[in-house]
Amino acid sequence: MPETDLRRLLAERFREVNGDHPMTAADDAYVGAQFVVLEELCAARGRDTDAVRRLMLDGRLPLPGYLRSDGAEMVPADLFALADEAGGVDLLETWFTAHWADPVTGKAEWNAYLSGQYVCLHSVTPATIRRKDRLTAAIGAALDDPDTDSAHLHALVDELDALEPAFTAYDRLRFGGPTSRDTCIDAVRVRFPHPDRRVRR
Repeated sequence: MPETDLRRLLAERFREVNGDHPMTAADDAYVGAQFVVLEELCAARGRDTDAVRRLMLDGRLPLPGYLRSDGAEMVPADLFALADEAGGVDLLETWFTAHWADPVTGKAEWNAYLSGQYVCLHSVTPATIRRKDRLTAAIGAALDDPDTDSAHLHALVDELDALEPAFTAYDRLRFGGPTSRDTCIDAVRVRFPHPDRRVRR
């Protein structure tokens, strides 16, 4: 299949998953700082770009995290790291899902991983996915507790902050609302200011 057809099919799949939302200049700048162009990554790693596109379309590697406004497929720099750790693309799904005791949860997380929408983590691994889930749940529970320990809450928020990038406006469009950073980091810090970070006049 010609490269142009694979690019078109991948772009169509991306929009099926994420919706058709415009990328602004600010979105492009954010994505350019956080991600790399698929062709450039493949060239640097000695991989055939069309073969990687086929793996994405076949549900064996995750879709791009973003399509830049010029159509460039933007992917994380460590796109191939998990497959390499698993022993190859053919072993990746089994290796990935085995990190969850519940096979249904593991399969759901695998599908989420393939969507390319785990742009909420600097590094997407089973360990960071699980840690993010635990942190957001713990932050939610702490917010619901009238006797919550603020130091513990700040520690949870700080750890989540280290895992997550800033996000961009495009993310709030495709996810249909605020991101986990908005609700579990920024809003919490406004509601419970850290004593050492309050503005001194």
